[in-house]
Amino acid sequence: MRSRELINRLAGSRRLYAQGLFWPGFPGNLDEMDRIATELHIDSWKGYGVGDLLAESMYPWRMDDEKITYPAYEKARRHGIRNVSVHKGLLPAVDYRAFCNWRYATVDDVGRAARDWPDLSFIIYHAAFRPLLDAASAVAEFRETGRIPWVTDLAEIPEKYGVSNVYAELGTTFATSCVTFPELAAAIVAQCVRGMGADHVIWGTDSIWWGSPQWQIEALRRLEVPEAMRKAHDLPALGPGDGEIKNQILGLNLARLFGVDARRRPGSIPPDYVDRLSVLKAEYEKNDPLPSQVRYGWVRKPKRAPLLVE
Repeated sequence: MRSRELINRLAGSRRLYAQGLFWPGFPGNLDEMDRIATELHIDSWKGYGVGDLLAESMYPWRMDDEKITYPAYEKARRHGIRNVSVHKGLLPAVDYRAFCNWRYATVDDVGRAARDWPDLSFIIYHAAFRPLLDAASAVAEFRETGRIPWVTDLAEIPEKYGVSNVYAELGTTFATSCVTFPELAAAIVAQCVRGMGADHVIWGTDSIWWGSPQWQIEALRRLEVPEAMRKAHDLPALGPGDGEIKNQILGLNLARLFGVDARRRPGSIPPDYVDRLSVLKAEYEKNDPLPSQVRYGWVRKPKRAPLLVE
């Protein structure tokens, strides 16, 4: 939360929102939800159904578990924090079933939870794209069947369950496919738009892993579904870079979920208003706008070979 406060203080306005972790079934989870809601004033919840992403966890959870998870939803409702983000997909591609909790990363628990809690908004991270760093297998499956592992399942939930509170977030999924497999990236976005609506697809970059997000933004602006692929798989066009679909994905949808009126025209800016981030940016550009290639830190001194004296 200190990062949020720092950025907003530098900007002089509210620019950064923060999520708080919830973990159904983990001892003390409900009390911890009370704490982070009242003390840290979070803006939404984030949870991992598999429990621990990097190890076997004793506390995985399904989104539709009435005993374990529904009390957490009730807690979220009581605090008025109704955006619930859940990590799905992104499993080892070679043999994802070797991960003991892989079933908790599927989307077969999303529909019922969304139907039972219509006043909550469920944001499914990574659009539930199953493989991590192995888009090649997904491309092959899409070309053969027209389905994308777990993404298609997610996109079909609104029609199957009659719900309108499920959203697909694109973080990491788009970053790991848009350059090397643009065909797949286009199909992922288009299937989500077709099944969930352009107003239910959320932009995400996971830029903590993939660096500055600008290259991903540029990629989405330029992305289009080829006409032949649209006809073969009944996919919608994504439209121009500044068109309605991409503008919704790149910010309008998330703004709506968080109660931000992104289309509102602000009044005139006072002449003495100082945007602190703009000041910092100007100082940066004045001094040296190019990225530095300096690598900070210690350098290990190589061991010297023994000196041989004849």
